[in-house]
This record gives sequence, C-alpha cells and structure tokens, in this order.
Amino acid sequence: MPKLRPLSATAVGRLLRNHGFAFMHQRGSHLIYRRQLPGGDSATVPVPNRREIPVGTLKSIISLSGLDEALFRK
Repeated sequence: MPKLRPLSATAVGRLLRNHGFAFMHQRGSHLIYRRQLPGGDSATVPVPNRREIPVGTLKSIISLSGLDEALFRK
C-alpha cells in the first residue's frame, strides 16, 4: 500500500464532498466541512486552506472525518 502523502486543501475538500460532507463556511484560513450522522449527530472537519497539508494534519483530518485512510492515499 502506498504511503500517505501531503495533499492540497482542494483535493481533501473534493474527497470529503464525495463522501457526504458539505462545505459550511470558512473561518480565517480554515475551510469547515460537515456531515450529518445517523442519530442526529454531525461530524465537523476543519481543513487548512493550504497548497500542501502535512501528513500529521492529514491524519487528524482522516480521524475526525471517520473515513478510511486508503481513500486519501494516491
């Protein structure tokens, strides 16, 4: 399996939107995405608006989103 590599905010946003997240708003340099979960809860994921998001930050985004890490591998 390929290593997790830095991705752009555009690529991360596209992946999140393709898996049920919607862009809510931008606060400063962070894009906020949200998805409704069963039971009335929601998952909120802040994504820094950068050309290249570091791997550590990307792992945090993956954890918050609840999506499989394999989706973020190229």
